[in-house]
Amino acid sequence: MPLARRLTLTDAVAIGLGSMIGAGVFAVWSPALGVAGSGILIALAIAALVAFCNATSSAQLAAAHPVAGGTYAYARAEIGPWSGYIAGWCFVIGKIASCAAMAMTFAAYAAPEGWHTTVAVLAVAALATVNCFGITRTALLTRILVVISLIGLAAVMASGFAGAPAAAPAPLPDATAYGVLQGAGLLFFAFAGYARIATMGEEVVDPARTIPRAIVLALGGAVLVYVLVAVAVMLTLGADAVGSDHPLADVAAVAGWEWTEPVVRVAGATASLGALLALITGIGRTTLAMARESDLPRFLAVVDERWHVPQRAEITVALIVVGIVLVADLRGAIGFSSFGVLLYYLIANAAAFRQHADVRRYPRALQVIGAIGCLVLVSTLPVVASLIGTGVVLAGVGYRMLRLRVTSH
Repeated sequence: MPLARRLTLTDAVAIGLGSMIGAGVFAVWSPALGVAGSGILIALAIAALVAFCNATSSAQLAAAHPVAGGTYAYARAEIGPWSGYIAGWCFVIGKIASCAAMAMTFAAYAAPEGWHTTVAVLAVAALATVNCFGITRTALLTRILVVISLIGLAAVMASGFAGAPAAAPAPLPDATAYGVLQGAGLLFFAFAGYARIATMGEEVVDPARTIPRAIVLALGGAVLVYVLVAVAVMLTLGADAVGSDHPLADVAAVAGWEWTEPVVRVAGATASLGALLALITGIGRTTLAMARESDLPRFLAVVDERWHVPQRAEITVALIVVGIVLVADLRGAIGFSSFGVLLYYLIANAAAFRQHADVRRYPRALQVIGAIGCLVLVSTLPVVASLIGTGVVLAGVGYRMLRLRVTSH
C-alpha cells in the first residue's frame, strides 16, 4: 500500500527546521567548543558548506525520485543495490543514535537530576506513539514545537547580546586545524535534519517542486539561528560552555536574565522533542523502504491500513533507541550519529554526480565538494565513535551478504 501525499511546503519546512533546531542549538555546543575552541565559527561555516552541498544533492535526487527512503532509494536507482543498502544502513544507524541524543537532550533540559534516563525513555515512547497515528498529526505537532523553540532561542539571543554577565567569559582555547575540522564534524550532526524532508518524498504534495524548496529554506533558516546562538554562547559563557548539559540555559543565568532561564529550558525541551519526532518519522520511512526490498526483514514493510504509516518499523526503531539511551552518553551518541550520516551523504553526492543532464539542477562541482567534505569530516571524528561506527557498518554489510547467499540457495 502506498503512503498518502498530505504534506505541504510549510509542513516540510517545519519538519526540517524541527529536526535541525533541536539537534544543533541545544545539544552540540559543549562537545564542539571542546575541540574547536576559538575556531567554533570557522567550524560552523565548514559544516554549513558541506551541509549545503549535500542539501543540493538531496534536493536534486528527491525531485527525480519522489519516493520514500531518501538516499537508500536514490542510490539504488542511480548506482546500484549495494550502494543503496549501505546508504540506508548508515542512515538508520546514524539517525537512531541521533534519536538517543535528542531524547537525552530533552531530559537534560526538562528533568531533575537523577531522572534523566527515565524521562528520556518516556519521551521516545510517547513520540513513537504519536507517529503511529498518522503523518498529518506529526506535521502539526512539529509546527507547534518549532514555534516554541524559536521563542526560547530569541530569549537566549537577547540575554546573550544584551545581558550583563558578572564576570568576563572564560577564554576559549586556541584553535587548531584538526580541532576545527573535528568540531565541524560534530556540528554537522546539527545540520542533518534538512534531508528528513527527502525521506518522506512519498508523502509530499508535488514533490518535484516542494522538496527542493523546502530543503533550501529549512537549511538557510537553521544556519542563521546557529550563527546568532554561537555568538551569544561565546560572549556569555566562553570555555565554561564545555561540559555543560544545558549550555543555553546557562547563557540566560550567567547573563543576569534569570527570569528567562525557565523559558529557555522549556524551549530546549520542546526543540529536542521536535527533532526526536521528525527523526523517528524519517527513520521509519527509510526502514520501510529497505524492508520492501528485503534489505531489512519483510516484517517491517507493512503500512497500517487505517493510519497509512509504517507502524511496525517505527515501533522497532523506538525500542532500539530506548536501548541506546539506557547505555550511552550524549557525546558518544553525537559522534556515532555524525559517522553514519556523513557516510550516508557521501553516497548521496556520488548518486547525484551520476545523474543525467535532463534532471540536473546544480553543478557537479557542488557534489564533488560535498563528497570531499564528508570524507574529511568523518576522518576527524572521535576515534571510539569511528571504530564503533565502522564495526556496525561492516555488520550490516555482512547481514546483506548472508541474506543474499541464503536466498540464492
